[in-house]
Formats: sequence, C-alpha cells, structure tokens
Amino acid sequence: MKQLEIFDTTLRDGAQASGISFSVSDKHKLISLIDCFGIDCIEAGNPAYNPKDGELFELLRNEKRKSRLCAFVSTCKVGEAAEQDEGLRKTAECGADCVSVVGKASYTHIKKILKTGRRENLRIITESVRYFTARNIPVIFYAEHFFDGCKEMPQTAFDVVGAAFEAGADSVVLCDTNGGSLPAEVGGITRDTLSRFPGKKFGIHCHNDSGLAVACTLSAVEAGATQIHGTFLGLGERCGNASLSTLIPILTLKMGYSLVCSENLPRLTSLSRDIADLANTSFDERQPFVGSLAFSHKAGMHIDAVKKLPGSFEHIDPATVGNERKNVIGEFSGKSAIFEKMHSLEPTLEKNSPVVSNFLKDIKAHEKEGYFYENADASLKLEILRSLGKRRSFFRLLTFKLVLGEPNITNAEAAKASALIKIEVNGTEEITAAEGNGPVNAMDNALRKALKRFYPAIENIKLVDYKVRVLDSAGATGAKVRVLIETSDGRTSWHTVGVSTDIMEASWKALIDSVEYFLTEKV
Repeated sequence: MKQLEIFDTTLRDGAQASGISFSVSDKHKLISLIDCFGIDCIEAGNPAYNPKDGELFELLRNEKRKSRLCAFVSTCKVGEAAEQDEGLRKTAECGADCVSVVGKASYTHIKKILKTGRRENLRIITESVRYFTARNIPVIFYAEHFFDGCKEMPQTAFDVVGAAFEAGADSVVLCDTNGGSLPAEVGGITRDTLSRFPGKKFGIHCHNDSGLAVACTLSAVEAGATQIHGTFLGLGERCGNASLSTLIPILTLKMGYSLVCSENLPRLTSLSRDIADLANTSFDERQPFVGSLAFSHKAGMHIDAVKKLPGSFEHIDPATVGNERKNVIGEFSGKSAIFEKMHSLEPTLEKNSPVVSNFLKDIKAHEKEGYFYENADASLKLEILRSLGKRRSFFRLLTFKLVLGEPNITNAEAAKASALIKIEVNGTEEITAAEGNGPVNAMDNALRKALKRFYPAIENIKLVDYKVRVLDSAGATGAKVRVLIETSDGRTSWHTVGVSTDIMEASWKALIDSVEYFLTEKV
C-alpha cells in the first residue's frame, strides 16, 4: 500500500476563514501541537507578504521539530523575472524546510485574472519553481483551479503540471479551489493526470463549497494522490477546506493506511479542541469523530442496543480517536438510559426501582415545559441528585431585588444594573449588593459576592456564555424563554438551564444551578 503524507494548512488556508485571526503566539503554539501529533508537513504562512508570518518564521528558525515547515508564496508577476521578485527572495531566506508555490492551471484565470497568455503563465511558473530548486529548496507546486481547468481546456492544465515538474517541483498539488467538483470528477481527473506523469508525486487540495471536500479528497487518494492537504476542523475560506479531523481517522481506520500520526490517533479529539480554542471559534459538536455528539445516543432503543453491542450504532470505538460515548437524556430516553445516569451517582440503585420510573416521568414533564437537558449536563445532574434525595442545599434566598439602569448611550455607568441579595447559610445571614453590565451580570456578581464569605472558592468561577431562546414566538414579549448558561472555573466548564415566561427568572434558575453545581463538586 502506498505511503501517504499529511500536509496541514490550518495556519495558512485555515487562517483565511471568516472570524479567524491567529496571533504569532497562537501560530507558534499551534505548530507545536500539530508537530507533536505527527503531521508530516505544516504550511505556516506567507512570510514574504504577511508581517506576522515573517515574525513567526524568524521565531521558528532555530527550533527543532519533527514536521517539515513550509512557506507559501505566489509565482513571480507577469512580465517580471523571478530573480527580481522580492517575494520569492524573502521566502527563500525565511528558513523554511520547503516552499509551496501557487500558480494558475485554468485558462479562464490565466486570461481574465492574470490577463496574459498560456506561454507567459508557463514561464512564470517555470522560473518561480527553478528559483527555489536552484537553491536546493524543495518545492510543492499548487496547480490552482486545476479541476476547473481540466473541464474547460485540459491540455492547458496538463502543461502547467508538466512545467512544474520539469522545473524540479517535488510534487504537484491538484486543487479544487472553488470546491465545486464532485467526487467522481475528482477521482477520474486525478487518475487521468497521474497516468500522464508516471512516477511523479501528486497531492490533493479540496475546498468544501459543495460539502464534499472530504469525499473528493478520498476519491483522489483512491486514484493515486499521496500528499493529502487539509485543515483541522475544516477551517478555511468560505465553506472551509477538507477536514483533517475527519480525513485522518478515515484514512487510518477505514482505509488501512499507516500514517506517521496514526499512533497518536487517541489524541485527535483533544488536539481538535485545542485548535478551536486557539482559533477562538466555537467548536462544532457535530463534527464527525471528534465532536461530543459524534457518539451520542438519545433514543432509548439505541442506547439499549449500544450497551449490548457497541457496533450496532457506533461505526468505530470512540476511544480510538480520544472521544467517548454520550447518552443524552430527553423525551426519547428509555428507562435504561435514565438508570445508567442515575446509577453512576447512586451505585446501589436498582433498575426496577420506582425512583427511576418517577425520574423518567419528571424529565419528560420538564421537557414539555421547555427544559432541554442535552446541553445542560450540570442541571441534569442536580435533578438526578434531587430525585435521589441527595441534592444539598448550600444557601437559602431571603431577599432579592433587581434594579435596571436607564438605557444611555453616552453614559455607561447610568446604564448599569444593580442587584441586592440577602441569603442565609447555616443560620447566618448575609446581605450584599453589586452592579453589572446588565441584569444577569449584576445577579451573578451579587450572588457570588454574598456567597464568598461562606464558600471562598466561589471567586474562581465566572459566567462565560449566555444564550436565550424564545420557545413560543406566538407569545411575543410574554413568550416562555429558555436560558442556557455556561460557567467555568478555568479548568472545566459546565452548562445549566432555566425556563420561565420571565427572562430574569429563567436566568436566575440557570445561575443558581451553575453555582450549586460548582459547590456540589467542590465543597
């Protein structure tokens, strides 16, 4: 079986995703993480034209790593000599192990974007590749818009590939830049292209505009491509790139390839989450293999079947990619799922206990009211403890008043809300007040301020996310709302939920759960 090479472009192509902006420090950390995972080659950016990337390559110049470091650059300009191109010069001097040079493979782009002819396009490609090979710097050539080019004028696209190889390129990457090709097209064109250049190394680089980037990449692999380009989590411009978070386990577990990173596959989920954190982007929990919902089961029959035979509803063992099974409690849950959750908190509980049946009824009733526990694990645990008679009461609310500030765009202080709270803990009363940027922030600040006298660790937690959903739009301003709160202590995070026709009451319920969950776990 042929050897495959994984080429990561999260820091270059992935950084072009809307809303993504990696700092030099972020990129440095990402390279360390990806290198430790065992990726063959990391495309770290464009040091010639991006000042941050230039600084990054200087930082990396004397560092040792297992992965090859690649710098990206375009060919020299039309009508100009490669030897005079400042971008090529800076790229050659950046200290990268190899360079990726991009050039046009579509006649339409040559004519309408470069505004030149095929001969001049071949010249700038040939000279740019030779500029690096003459300096003993390996070149990976991107044949941009290759598949579109093959569909409109095949020979032009093939001539580009030939010119890159004749100039000394180590590999040519066939790019579905627009992301519009179908898997069968990519497979067929790749197979035809490889037959024209026997013994040469080809890569595949697909975008996800049709939602087919992974499928197209796999078709190219089956056709003979050996250098697999992608980004973790599929980050990239528009709809993104082929996701390495999906491709790597498929190539390893489904297709039997032995990749350099295969032995680190159990770290894939944590790596993908670390990359999302550094990208400061929300993690899609429905991501195949690495999302928390990838191995989640909600229907009672499914949960029961998986418990008896994991392969009945799980295509792989979640642990092989560092993930885990998650049984979701909700209106479709059966007794087995409920019992499993309750038994983890009360090992002496028996499946036929009335407590289990009663709790199942309670959950269904709560969901009818608008509660939703799939994304509120902490609130669910507290409800289970309540049903078992094990939920602790950490304080008693005596008085609560909320004062809203006046909307004032010129005076932020006047717009602040304030909350007054009086609680009782083991017979001792505490009254306090606090301000906040809005009523929820004021409630949060006042509650934790009152509690810290009794539970000092409460200062370590903070509200990190707050979502509101209207459950009945027909009710207009009187509609019932669901509030979901995410809270963190800096090491872990948890989610709680509250429902009411009063948004402040719903927020208070979710806030109380978040605090009581923390105290339940820590006190």
